[in-house]
Amino acid sequence: MRRAVHAAAVLLSLVPLARAGASQELKALAATDRIRVLVAGRLFTEYRYADDQKFPYFFPVIGPRSGVGITTIGQTNYPHHSSLWFGCDRVNGGNYWAGDVKAGRIAPRGTRLVNGGGEEIIFEQDCEWVKADAPSPFKDHRRVEIRAPSADRREIGFDITLTALEPVKIEKTNHSLFSARMAPDMSVAGGGRLRNAEGLEAEKGTFGKPSPWMDARGTRAGITEGLAIMVHPSVPGFPPPWFTRDYGFISPTPMFWPEKGDTEFAKGETLRLRYRVIVHGDDPAPEVLQAEFDRWAKVPPP
Repeated sequence: MRRAVHAAAVLLSLVPLARAGASQELKALAATDRIRVLVAGRLFTEYRYADDQKFPYFFPVIGPRSGVGITTIGQTNYPHHSSLWFGCDRVNGGNYWAGDVKAGRIAPRGTRLVNGGGEEIIFEQDCEWVKADAPSPFKDHRRVEIRAPSADRREIGFDITLTALEPVKIEKTNHSLFSARMAPDMSVAGGGRLRNAEGLEAEKGTFGKPSPWMDARGTRAGITEGLAIMVHPSVPGFPPPWFTRDYGFISPTPMFWPEKGDTEFAKGETLRLRYRVIVHGDDPAPEVLQAEFDRWAKVPPP
């Protein structure tokens, strides 16, 4: 692994980087089962949604300096953790988070590339939550916006609206909503760092604590990279409590701490959730991330 990281870093050093403040050129390549996003001609991420997947997810998510992925999939402890994704368990008895697709699957029903190049990539997707021999509890609409404001920054905006197709009950679960699984060397257990907006660190300090954002980062081959997940103030229950693990799992989920134990939706009820992911290679100070959050928080929902 060290040799691979070193080789990637060496190759990257041979490619001239644009000045730090220059917005990078993006390009989207759409296929039947994924959208590939290139930044300055190099792969940044893929949004994957093949027919045999449990749910759509982003993988890889590549660090802007190292050229190496900072998230992971298929780890032996939790093989269903899929880099950067949205899902939920215990939804009307279905599991849209882990296990066989027959227990529940978030199935794409239509994907549209709105803007495929320039300074911003935008695509939208409609999904249906399906389970064998059971009614669908939700449909959702997703809007993804990807930018690269500098050579050291990438941004993923993930805006999702859930609509209940029938009365829905989500039992108390930590397996819920937007989540990231960091690469082992980006985790606290692997020598990385986890910090929230209040300055609390690691699983011990951040687990269950409300915060508008969380940042995970690590250093490999002398390069510090990571990602921050931010939650928009318009999201109900803001700021959310976070479910964190030192092995690299982070999720701003309210489903593990509801007072009544369950979360219920009436038929036709909607829930809109807005997240922003900042992938960074310039080791930003907490004050810089807070300023980024403050700026984004003032932007009204489109």
